[in-house]
Amino acid sequence: MTEATSTVHGERRPEQTLSGRNALVTGGGSGIGAAIARELAARGAHVTVADIAADAAQAVASEIGGTAWEVDLADTPALDDLRLDVDVLVNNAGIQRVSPIEEFEPDEFRRIHSIMLIAPFLLVRAALPHMYAHGWGRIVNISSVHGLVASPFKSAYVSAKHGLEGLSKVTALEAGPKGVTSVCINPGYVRTPLVEKQIADQAAVHGAAEEDVIEDILLREAAVKRLLEPREVASLVGWLTGPDGAMVSGASWAMDGGWSAK
Repeated sequence: MTEATSTVHGERRPEQTLSGRNALVTGGGSGIGAAIARELAARGAHVTVADIAADAAQAVASEIGGTAWEVDLADTPALDDLRLDVDVLVNNAGIQRVSPIEEFEPDEFRRIHSIMLIAPFLLVRAALPHMYAHGWGRIVNISSVHGLVASPFKSAYVSAKHGLEGLSKVTALEAGPKGVTSVCINPGYVRTPLVEKQIADQAAVHGAAEEDVIEDILLREAAVKRLLEPREVASLVGWLTGPDGAMVSGASWAMDGGWSAK
């Protein structure tokens, strides 16, 4: 990926490739979503920061001059009649539960699928009419390495991400002739507060150093033994929504340090 940029006080400033565009980022109040919201705003988009945590959404929206949207994506019937006037849609919100299948609570399985598969479908459905009318749109689904491979005890998460991959590909086929692209990004473990808490918990349980937990437990399957930074995911979103990403559709972009190469 190459793209002309300028710097201000040593900081990268992307080209204004999204000036005049409206973007929506779910789970935008923290972590990967907040980084993506900042990236798209830096490229000129007006960003709606959607999150169940109203204060977090408002904080990010205020920082980037965007709009906050407090929304519970698990309440999918409330999204049935939604219409979105957005040019860029980033489906990022997600949760995780770890349990053997025979012990997995059915309501938790349904909740994960609601947030991570049904809600993205409904948001894509709500956004496409506007995108079609303008002959341009970018849909980016933040999937996971678990959209490509499986791990034990994550039946809900893995199946939801595999479903998101399929939804993204169908969207690419239907929407491509109308100027709309649809892609997945597949990160491995990203340095977020949730993951850092997992590291600390694992270190305490195993009596190990946090660095050893990262390499020997979380990143056991990866060739590159480090956590992905949220800004790295956001940078790829920025490129995919820019002019050089116009022919990239229906694809899944692994950012997993070689995990899925096996």
